[in-house]
Amino acid sequence: MYSKAYILYLLVLALAGLGGCSSAPSGKESKKAAAAPDKVQGKAQIVESETSLADAALNGGGPSVYLLDGMHRYRLFFKESIPVDPGKEYVAEGVNAQKTIDGIGDPDQGKNGYPLQASCDRVVAMAWPGLALDLAESHSGSLRSRIRRYPARTVFLVTALHPVTASAEPKKEAEAKEMPEVSVPAEKQRALLIEGPATLPAPLWEPAAGSVRCRVFISEGKITELDTGAQLCESVPWSQFRYQPTLKGGHPVKVKTEVEVHFEPRK
Repeated sequence: MYSKAYILYLLVLALAGLGGCSSAPSGKESKKAAAAPDKVQGKAQIVESETSLADAALNGGGPSVYLLDGMHRYRLFFKESIPVDPGKEYVAEGVNAQKTIDGIGDPDQGKNGYPLQASCDRVVAMAWPGLALDLAESHSGSLRSRIRRYPARTVFLVTALHPVTASAEPKKEAEAKEMPEVSVPAEKQRALLIEGPATLPAPLWEPAAGSVRCRVFISEGKITELDTGAQLCESVPWSQFRYQPTLKGGHPVKVKTEVEVHFEPRK
């Protein structure tokens, strides 16, 4: 009797083991798909004068490439050089290095600089897996230097770049392009300011700061686009500025002007 019970017990264990081996993985385990790539869209800008040897090495040997979405400039880096037409609209897919590194955090609280080298290693591996060890180390070193040097501009490691067709542009943007454009002197435009901060705290990466004149475009009283290479201008919260709309013949026009912004030095 006991032997039969023992044999039955062993049989149950064997069947349970087989069931465990052959069962399908859980939903979470079977769907550990790679995270969707980050995406940014904007007009391409090529700035030959800003291309250093370190940049070229991180950029497939090509020049400095930016995507400008009106109020923000993204610094693009490519695993391999990709031809880009200046002024053309593109969608870039890849890894937003700045956002990813901020998400990882800094466990050393800045004692070893920001970002940590390990964070940059991880970001490069996420964007461009399979690189040779020496090349990956070179890229992560260049990435760390770039993020520390230009914190006002988001660094984006590109895995794919797609041109945007005209039909894909939002209707509102197309209408804005058709709006007549006028140039207004900075002093005259300042008189139309309704609200906006008189001074701003200087950013951590440029504590002295001071004042800067920023070339901008204003549509219907809101600053919609930057036309400047000054990084301080890219750190300004432009959504806080409102102007009295400029009209021509009773209709709003797009204004090209300069806005002077004052930064209070950090002590």
